[in-house]
Amino acid sequence: MQLSATSAYSHNEFAWDNDVQSAASQIPHNDSPRRLGNGWLGALLRPLDARLRSSQGIREYTSAAECILRIQLVASDQDVLLSDGTQIRRGDQIIDLHFWTEQVPTIPESGVSLAWARRLTRSFEFSLRELARVLHCRREFDDVQAIRCNLALGPAERSAQIARIMRHCGFERLAARPPQTLSEKMRRLGENILISLLVAARNARAIRSDTLRRDRTLTFISRPMLERLYGVYRNATLSPDLTKIPEGRRRKIAEQ
Repeated sequence: MQLSATSAYSHNEFAWDNDVQSAASQIPHNDSPRRLGNGWLGALLRPLDARLRSSQGIREYTSAAECILRIQLVASDQDVLLSDGTQIRRGDQIIDLHFWTEQVPTIPESGVSLAWARRLTRSFEFSLRELARVLHCRREFDDVQAIRCNLALGPAERSAQIARIMRHCGFERLAARPPQTLSEKMRRLGENILISLLVAARNARAIRSDTLRRDRTLTFISRPMLERLYGVYRNATLSPDLTKIPEGRRRKIAEQ
Protein backbone atom coordinates (compact mmCIF):
# COMPACT_ATOMS: atom_id res chain seq x y z
CA MET A 1 0.00 0.00 0.00
CA GLN A 2 1.26 3.48 -0.89
CA LEU A 3 1.92 5.49 2.27
CA SER A 4 1.47 9.24 2.27
CA ALA A 5 2.34 11.69 5.00
CA THR A 6 -0.61 13.82 3.91
CA SER A 7 -3.27 11.16 3.37
CA ALA A 8 -5.20 11.95 6.55
CA TYR A 9 -6.23 15.36 5.22
CA SER A 10 -6.20 14.76 1.47
CA HIS A 11 -10.01 14.93 1.39
CA ASN A 12 -10.27 18.19 3.33
CA GLU A 13 -7.38 20.58 2.93
CA PHE A 14 -9.33 23.40 4.55
CA ALA A 15 -9.76 21.40 7.77
CA TRP A 16 -6.00 20.80 7.93
CA ASP A 17 -5.16 24.48 7.38
CA ASN A 18 -7.71 25.54 9.98
CA ASP A 19 -6.30 23.11 12.57
CA VAL A 20 -2.73 24.30 12.04
CA GLN A 21 -3.70 27.97 12.17
CA SER A 22 -5.61 27.43 15.40
CA ALA A 23 -2.99 25.40 17.28
CA ALA A 24 0.32 26.71 16.00
CA SER A 25 0.16 30.20 17.46
CA GLN A 26 0.94 28.56 20.81
CA ILE A 27 4.38 27.47 19.60
CA PRO A 28 7.07 29.89 20.77
CA HIS A 29 8.57 31.32 17.60
CA ASN A 30 11.19 33.71 16.30
CA ASP A 31 9.67 37.19 16.27
CA SER A 32 12.68 39.07 14.85
CA PRO A 33 16.23 38.50 13.62
CA ARG A 34 17.33 39.30 17.18
CA ARG A 35 15.28 36.30 18.37
CA LEU A 36 14.76 35.70 22.07
CA GLY A 37 17.04 38.55 23.06
CA ASN A 38 14.27 40.96 22.05
CA GLY A 39 12.98 42.90 25.09
CA TRP A 40 13.56 42.47 28.80
CA LEU A 41 11.53 39.25 29.08
CA GLY A 42 13.48 37.64 26.27
CA ALA A 43 16.77 38.76 27.82
CA LEU A 44 15.79 37.04 31.08
CA LEU A 45 14.58 33.84 29.45
CA ARG A 46 17.36 33.31 26.93
CA PRO A 47 20.05 32.05 29.38
CA LEU A 48 17.48 30.00 31.31
CA ASP A 49 16.23 28.36 28.12
CA ALA A 50 19.79 27.56 27.01
CA ARG A 51 20.71 26.17 30.44
CA LEU A 52 17.68 23.89 30.53
CA ARG A 53 18.38 22.56 27.04
CA SER A 54 22.00 21.85 27.95
CA SER A 55 21.12 20.04 31.19
CA GLN A 56 18.51 17.89 29.44
CA GLY A 57 20.67 17.03 26.42
CA ILE A 58 18.38 18.77 23.92
CA ARG A 59 20.37 19.51 20.77
CA GLU A 60 20.23 20.37 17.10
CA TYR A 61 20.73 17.56 14.60
CA THR A 62 21.17 19.69 11.48
CA SER A 63 22.24 23.22 10.64
CA ALA A 64 19.55 23.61 7.96
CA ALA A 65 17.73 26.92 8.34
CA GLU A 66 14.37 25.34 7.55
CA CYS A 67 14.58 22.81 10.41
CA ILE A 68 12.31 23.71 13.35
CA LEU A 69 13.01 20.73 15.62
CA ARG A 70 15.62 19.74 18.18
CA ILE A 71 16.07 16.23 19.58
CA GLN A 72 16.66 14.62 22.96
CA LEU A 73 17.86 11.01 23.20
CA VAL A 74 16.09 9.35 26.14
CA ALA A 75 15.08 5.96 27.51
CA SER A 76 11.40 5.16 27.23
CA ASP A 77 9.62 5.38 30.56
CA GLN A 78 6.81 3.04 29.49
CA ASP A 79 5.96 -0.01 27.39
CA VAL A 80 4.27 1.00 24.13
CA LEU A 81 2.81 -1.01 21.25
CA LEU A 82 2.34 1.07 18.10
CA SER A 83 -0.19 0.35 15.38
CA ASP A 84 2.45 -0.85 12.89
CA GLY A 85 3.51 -3.55 15.38
CA THR A 86 6.57 -1.76 16.75
CA GLN A 87 7.07 -2.74 20.39
CA ILE A 88 8.80 -0.21 22.62
CA ARG A 89 9.83 -1.52 26.02
CA ARG A 90 10.66 0.51 29.08
CA GLY A 91 14.33 1.46 28.80
CA ASP A 92 14.47 1.31 24.97
CA GLN A 93 16.06 4.30 23.28
CA ILE A 94 13.67 6.80 21.76
CA ILE A 95 13.98 10.39 20.57
CA ASP A 96 11.93 13.21 22.04
CA LEU A 97 11.19 16.10 19.68
CA HIS A 98 11.32 19.74 20.82
CA PHE A 99 10.60 22.87 18.84
CA TRP A 100 13.68 24.82 17.79
CA THR A 101 11.86 28.01 18.63
CA GLU A 102 14.42 30.39 17.14
CA GLN A 103 13.75 28.85 13.72
CA VAL A 104 9.98 28.55 13.84
CA PRO A 105 8.66 30.90 11.10
CA THR A 106 7.76 34.38 12.28
CA ILE A 107 4.03 35.00 12.72
CA PRO A 108 3.01 38.06 10.64
CA GLU A 109 1.93 41.19 12.50
CA SER A 110 -1.57 40.60 11.15
CA GLY A 111 -1.66 37.23 12.93
CA VAL A 112 -1.57 33.58 11.97
CA SER A 113 -2.41 33.27 8.27
CA LEU A 114 -3.07 30.45 5.83
CA ALA A 115 0.29 31.08 4.16
CA TRP A 116 2.08 30.94 7.53
CA ALA A 117 0.32 27.69 8.48
CA ARG A 118 1.40 26.07 5.22
CA ARG A 119 4.96 27.32 5.64
CA LEU A 120 5.04 25.82 9.14
CA THR A 121 3.75 22.51 7.74
CA ARG A 122 6.49 22.45 5.11
CA SER A 123 9.13 23.22 7.75
CA PHE A 124 7.88 20.47 10.05
CA GLU A 125 7.90 17.88 7.27
CA PHE A 126 11.35 19.05 6.15
CA SER A 127 12.55 18.62 9.74
CA LEU A 128 11.28 15.02 9.77
CA ARG A 129 13.03 14.28 6.47
CA GLU A 130 16.25 15.66 7.93
CA LEU A 131 15.76 13.52 11.04
CA ALA A 132 15.22 10.38 8.94
CA ARG A 133 18.42 11.17 7.05
CA VAL A 134 20.40 11.71 10.26
CA LEU A 135 19.10 8.47 11.81
CA HIS A 136 20.13 6.60 8.69
CA CYS A 137 23.65 8.05 8.65
CA ARG A 138 24.74 8.24 12.30
CA ARG A 139 25.53 5.04 14.16
CA GLU A 140 24.89 6.69 17.55
CA PHE A 141 21.18 6.40 16.75
CA ASP A 142 21.19 2.74 15.68
CA ASP A 143 19.24 1.64 18.77
CA VAL A 144 16.49 4.27 18.49
CA GLN A 145 13.14 2.51 18.23
CA ALA A 146 10.71 5.41 17.84
CA ILE A 147 10.23 9.16 17.94
CA ARG A 148 7.99 10.79 20.55
CA CYS A 149 6.39 14.23 20.49
CA ASN A 150 4.59 15.37 23.64
CA LEU A 151 2.83 18.59 22.69
CA ALA A 152 1.63 21.29 25.08
CA LEU A 153 -0.31 23.59 22.76
CA GLY A 154 -3.59 23.98 24.60
CA PRO A 155 -6.07 22.62 27.17
CA ALA A 156 -7.48 19.09 27.06
CA GLU A 157 -10.43 20.10 24.87
CA ARG A 158 -7.99 20.97 22.07
CA SER A 159 -6.10 17.67 22.18
CA ALA A 160 -8.21 16.05 19.45
CA GLN A 161 -7.35 18.90 17.08
CA ILE A 162 -3.63 18.60 17.90
CA ALA A 163 -3.79 14.82 17.40
CA ARG A 164 -5.31 15.35 13.93
CA ILE A 165 -2.39 17.59 13.00
CA MET A 166 0.11 14.98 14.13
CA ARG A 167 -1.76 12.14 12.42
CA HIS A 168 -1.39 14.08 9.19
CA CYS A 169 2.38 13.77 9.69
CA GLY A 170 2.31 10.04 10.48
CA PHE A 171 2.22 10.19 14.28
CA GLU A 172 -0.32 8.30 16.37
CA ARG A 173 -1.77 9.48 19.65
CA LEU A 174 -1.41 7.53 22.88
CA ALA A 175 -3.06 8.22 26.20
CA ALA A 176 -0.89 10.51 28.32
CA ARG A 177 -0.82 9.80 32.04
CA PRO A 178 -2.03 12.91 33.87
CA PRO A 179 0.02 14.17 36.82
CA GLN A 180 -1.00 12.30 39.98
CA THR A 181 1.05 13.55 42.90
CA LEU A 182 1.36 17.11 44.16
CA SER A 183 4.97 17.29 42.94
CA GLU A 184 3.92 16.14 39.46
CA LYS A 185 1.15 18.73 39.35
CA MET A 186 3.53 21.48 40.45
CA ARG A 187 6.04 20.39 37.81
CA ARG A 188 3.32 20.54 35.14
CA LEU A 189 2.32 24.03 36.30
CA GLY A 190 5.93 25.16 36.22
CA GLU A 191 6.36 23.83 32.68
CA ASN A 192 3.19 25.62 31.57
CA ILE A 193 4.38 28.88 33.12
CA LEU A 194 7.72 28.63 31.30
CA ILE A 195 6.05 27.79 27.97
CA SER A 196 3.66 30.71 28.41
CA LEU A 197 6.53 33.08 29.15
CA LEU A 198 8.37 31.89 26.03
CA VAL A 199 5.23 32.50 23.95
CA ALA A 200 4.77 35.94 25.54
CA ALA A 201 8.40 36.88 24.86
CA ARG A 202 7.93 36.26 21.15
CA ASN A 203 4.26 36.98 20.49
CA ALA A 204 2.30 38.50 23.37
CA ARG A 205 -0.87 38.55 21.23
CA ALA A 206 -0.86 34.74 21.21
CA ILE A 207 -1.32 34.40 24.98
CA ARG A 208 -4.74 32.97 25.82
CA SER A 209 -6.66 32.92 29.07
CA ASP A 210 -6.28 29.13 29.24
CA THR A 211 -2.49 29.17 28.72
CA LEU A 212 -1.74 27.68 32.17
CA ARG A 213 -4.15 24.79 31.54
CA ARG A 214 -2.04 23.33 28.77
CA ASP A 215 -2.60 19.60 28.54
CA ARG A 216 -0.20 17.12 26.95
CA THR A 217 -0.95 15.40 23.63
CA LEU A 218 1.35 12.38 23.51
CA THR A 219 2.20 11.11 20.02
CA PHE A 220 4.63 8.56 18.58
CA ILE A 221 5.93 7.51 15.20
CA SER A 222 7.94 4.31 14.90
CA ARG A 223 11.34 4.40 13.28
CA PRO A 224 10.25 2.13 10.40
CA MET A 225 7.26 4.40 9.75
CA LEU A 226 9.43 7.53 9.84
CA GLU A 227 11.74 5.92 7.29
CA ARG A 228 8.85 4.90 5.05
CA LEU A 229 7.24 8.36 5.10
CA TYR A 230 10.29 10.62 5.20
CA GLY A 231 13.41 8.52 4.65
CA VAL A 232 15.77 8.06 1.75
CA TYR A 233 13.68 5.18 0.37
CA ARG A 234 10.26 6.82 0.53
CA ASN A 235 10.04 7.34 -3.27
CA ALA A 236 12.22 4.42 -4.32
CA THR A 237 10.85 1.60 -6.48
CA LEU A 238 13.90 -0.63 -5.94
CA SER A 239 14.81 -2.37 -2.71
CA PRO A 240 17.28 -0.43 -0.53
CA ASP A 241 20.83 -1.62 -0.06
CA LEU A 242 20.21 -3.55 3.15
CA THR A 243 23.89 -4.31 3.67
CA LYS A 244 24.38 -0.71 4.82
CA ILE A 245 21.70 -0.93 7.51
CA PRO A 246 22.16 -2.41 11.02
CA GLU A 247 20.77 -5.93 11.38
CA GLY A 248 17.75 -5.02 13.50
CA ARG A 249 16.47 -2.37 11.11
CA ARG A 250 17.42 -4.54 8.10
CA ARG A 251 14.85 -7.15 9.14
CA LYS A 252 12.11 -4.55 9.70
CA ILE A 253 12.62 -2.93 6.27
CA ALA A 254 12.80 -6.31 4.53
CA GLU A 255 9.41 -7.24 6.04
CA GLN A 256 7.68 -4.08 4.75
